[in-house]
Amino acid sequence: MNHIKIDPQRITGTIDRNIFGGFAEHLGRCIYGGIYEPGSPLADKQGFRRDVLDALKRLGITILRYPGGNFASGYRWRDGVEPVNERPARTDLAWNDVETNQFGTNEFIEFCHKLKTEPYLVVNCGDGDMREARDWVEYCNGTRDSTLVKLRREHGYPKPHNVKYWGIGNEVDGHWQIGYKTPEEYARAFKEFGKVMKWVDPDIKLVASAVSDWKGSLVERTRLLLEQAGDLVDYLSLHWYIGNAANDFEAYMAVSELLEERLSAYKGMVRAVSFERQIKRPIYIAVDEWNVWYRTFAAEVREKMKLEEIYNLEDALITAVQLNAFIRHANMVKMANIAQIVNVIAPIFTRPDGLVLQTIFYPFELYSRTCGNESLDVWWEGDTFSGGQYKGVRTLDVTATLDERNKQLVIYVVNRSRTNITETEVLLTDGSFSDTATIYTINGPDIKTENTFKLPAAVRTKENQVAVKGSVLKHVFEPHSVTTLVCGIS
Repeated sequence: MNHIKIDPQRITGTIDRNIFGGFAEHLGRCIYGGIYEPGSPLADKQGFRRDVLDALKRLGITILRYPGGNFASGYRWRDGVEPVNERPARTDLAWNDVETNQFGTNEFIEFCHKLKTEPYLVVNCGDGDMREARDWVEYCNGTRDSTLVKLRREHGYPKPHNVKYWGIGNEVDGHWQIGYKTPEEYARAFKEFGKVMKWVDPDIKLVASAVSDWKGSLVERTRLLLEQAGDLVDYLSLHWYIGNAANDFEAYMAVSELLEERLSAYKGMVRAVSFERQIKRPIYIAVDEWNVWYRTFAAEVREKMKLEEIYNLEDALITAVQLNAFIRHANMVKMANIAQIVNVIAPIFTRPDGLVLQTIFYPFELYSRTCGNESLDVWWEGDTFSGGQYKGVRTLDVTATLDERNKQLVIYVVNRSRTNITETEVLLTDGSFSDTATIYTINGPDIKTENTFKLPAAVRTKENQVAVKGSVLKHVFEPHSVTTLVCGIS
């Protein structure tokens, strides 16, 4: 018997809804043929795919990052705001493609309005300069009668876009990036970019590109950024992608331990440098690119497939494991953006006549829809397994949230056993359960099961209700499953 103990009084952090963010880049069919397809019978008058919008609304995307990604490091925002028939086509060196610029800043803002999500723009800190960055802020957010504000008004937008979140560069620590920067170079660039951007609009929030190369100089980059620009950094951006290239299920499932190491270490670094430098303002973590990506990673496959990863059930389990990590570290992780939202390593896959919801869609939807506003310190013990370099990993990956106002406790459990059911007792150490709990389970026939156009619901969410009395809830978790228990408490 496995055991989970929860004290609703042991709150570890307030959950920011921006952990349910997304990411859209000019890459493959994410924009064109994904969210934007003028002339399609499935598109609205502005060219946005209605079926994609409906699916994204189910995910509850709260904030959307754009235009990249690697693409941002060579992007000229002015190319995408002029009248459509006057926009230049440019060679995109990031992904070896041609960018038509038919979709740009204003189309992105319109899309965010339709999705009812917060826009998050990334400025070019690769081959771009600080003047270009501050001009983009002024074009989007300016209110005075400057040339840039008049230009926005001429483009049909008399009111400012009020873009609150701005990233300065993308993956600048990666040698694959246009305009890679050493720790010293980026700390200096962030300071100068951020300074003029906030002079234009002091209310914006700035995201610093901290870590994407996890074999790089993590400590030095963090220290220099906070030493030189601690008064400007609002979020430190972390990127990671997880995969199962070795086809080792247990090692794949044990990646939770790596995520704990990364988040705990980075939280510690931020706190240590902030203490040393006497930085009193909060600096948070934004995991603004995360997902499963390995099948289409090799260069030759990437070029051919445009990162159109097809996901299976084990990828859905790992999606839930990552969401559990964000909830567990809610006191510091205040933004997370699944990369990406359509076609390109994405939960939604389209073709001209429709779409399919990939396996990873379902845990994201379920967590977004049920997550409370506070994270809880959960204790659990039981069966263990070994995977990769990690020994004694708990078979169940567990986290929980609380909605104090509505007296609702939500428990998220990933059973990482390939074959075994897991009998578990959930104990409230303070208070009791209400009469009925709703249980949602994501599963499929096998860990390699995929959702396809022929079998679109092979992996999906099932719902049932159970009677609960007192302070104990017993449940049997299915093998290779994601389960959410939504419980009233008193």
